[in-house]
Amino acid sequence: MSTDDKFVAMVTAKAKVDLPLSDFQPKSMVVSEEHSIEKARFSVIDYHNHLDALDPRDVLRIMDACGIEKVVNITMKTGDEALRMIDKFHSASDRFTTIGWMDWSDVTHPDFVQRTLERLEKLVERGAQGIKFWKDLGLGVRDVNGDLLRVDDERLAPIFDKAGELRIPVMFHTADPDAFFLPIDAQNERYEELAAHPDWGFYGSHYSKPQLLDQRDSVIARHPKTTFVAAHVAESGENLARVTKLLETHPNLYIDISARASELGRQPYAARELFLRFADRILFGSDLLPEESMYRLYFRFLETADEYFEYPSHASRQGRWNIYGLYLPDDVLRKVYRENALQLLR
Repeated sequence: MSTDDKFVAMVTAKAKVDLPLSDFQPKSMVVSEEHSIEKARFSVIDYHNHLDALDPRDVLRIMDACGIEKVVNITMKTGDEALRMIDKFHSASDRFTTIGWMDWSDVTHPDFVQRTLERLEKLVERGAQGIKFWKDLGLGVRDVNGDLLRVDDERLAPIFDKAGELRIPVMFHTADPDAFFLPIDAQNERYEELAAHPDWGFYGSHYSKPQLLDQRDSVIARHPKTTFVAAHVAESGENLARVTKLLETHPNLYIDISARASELGRQPYAARELFLRFADRILFGSDLLPEESMYRLYFRFLETADEYFEYPSHASRQGRWNIYGLYLPDDVLRKVYRENALQLLR
């Protein structure tokens, strides 16, 4: 065996063949500046979080440490439980507010819409400042005939009109990342996340993702006097051209950035352009368990020009990539962090 052959054999022997993907945790060799942002440059309103299971006192400690002025709890409770959840947080501090959750429990009742209007009024009287329609609409809720209810079903129109009358925004989360509508296979860029949570996948669903988004957009168009918030960068973080067109078309629409730093941060030029152009209609939101490290990653993403760093995410992460900071100017940061949310909070 030649010297070269011996060298190749030695190197090959040291490499672990058939390394499980879950064990592959590469460390970047990129050397670049790192800025740790302990507190946001300006006061922050986290417009999108879920706190139901948490103790308000614990959340307040994290808020104080990171410069979070207020958190909007999107309760996932309905009925009397929702009212109790509102009381739990509002009695703890005026730094909490609530967005209610759409209740489909009696969707097959002949008076469903009227009951919903009454529930909505009760939520607002108790202090709720919005209502959220989740992805069960379009992907699971069925009407009295057993048919899948479309997001833009005209029978729901009085509910959107009522929200406009009450001057509360309607939040939509009616789809998920593009990868969630694809097979969970070797070509899916979020394979590990979906392998850990296969129930998050919607491949083969009755409506495709474009159909769900089109249905949502038709509701926004039909109700110009109602304010809408399209969560998670309008569920189009992979396609900012679509988000741009949506914001151009619908002046009654805001978007939030919750749980999408991973998408925005891997296309920093297009994302920064979006923030600069629509600075008045982008809301800060996290949609992640309140932790100091989580908030500080968001601040680093928005405030610095740091390169190739970890994005805020849940434990299984969202994809095998890192992100780049947007280095937003102060006037944009003020609006995104706080001022835009104040336009929606009474």
